[in-house]
Amino acid sequence: MSTELFILCIAAFAAGFIDSIVGGGGLVQTPATLITLPEYPVATLLGTIKIPSFSGTAIACFQYAKKVSLQWKLILFMCCIALAAAMAGSYTVSMVSNQFMKPVIFCILIAVAIYTYSKKNFGTAVSKDLHPRHELWYSALFALIIGFYDGFIGPGTGSFLMIFFIAALGFDFLKASAHAKFVNLATNMGSIIYFGGSGHILYHFAIPMALCNIGGSFLGTRLAIAKGNSFIRVFFLLVVAATILRFGYDIFFKR
Repeated sequence: MSTELFILCIAAFAAGFIDSIVGGGGLVQTPATLITLPEYPVATLLGTIKIPSFSGTAIACFQYAKKVSLQWKLILFMCCIALAAAMAGSYTVSMVSNQFMKPVIFCILIAVAIYTYSKKNFGTAVSKDLHPRHELWYSALFALIIGFYDGFIGPGTGSFLMIFFIAALGFDFLKASAHAKFVNLATNMGSIIYFGGSGHILYHFAIPMALCNIGGSFLGTRLAIAKGNSFIRVFFLLVVAATILRFGYDIFFKR
């Protein structure tokens, strides 16, 4: 095994573990891939890491489906919209700079971290009972936005999905994490369809990374189910803080 592949496999395992609990694995996997394989186009590297992301998320979905009560109609509805939006985002990323979006995301994440930390009951129990029509409209709009975002930029998608399911639909952390995985699976698939069709996937890196991502995802999902909402809440705060630092570095220090 080459040094490059070893580094990428370690990053993929860590990403799978983080993603399976609260999302945010892209904070590890994406920069590791960009740094380790600088000779390849960015679009090719983004396409390559979608394979391990999809594989690990699929394992997480399977495990959550066995343990958590899911709203399948809502999941299918959001997945269809998110998949199409992710394809559009992946197409757009090759033409438009994403730098202008980072300051906005940076501010939103800081607000989310402060709110989650200060509201001790945030995500600890199911807290809302929305009218089905309102739930449908909220879900459609967010699936469109998050799908495009994941195809266009990506880092933090799973965490943003959890925020939506908790803050807008009133899910607890465990239920939100489970539903977020299915929508994230659809956004990954949308990007794979575009990147794969345009020849932007390095399968000799993607397949070993996928196996490692699956291992991390299996371990992370079992831990999340066993530990429950309080554990996921703390892990969520840690990942959001790491995302803030990442975007802050990109905005203020990276040239």
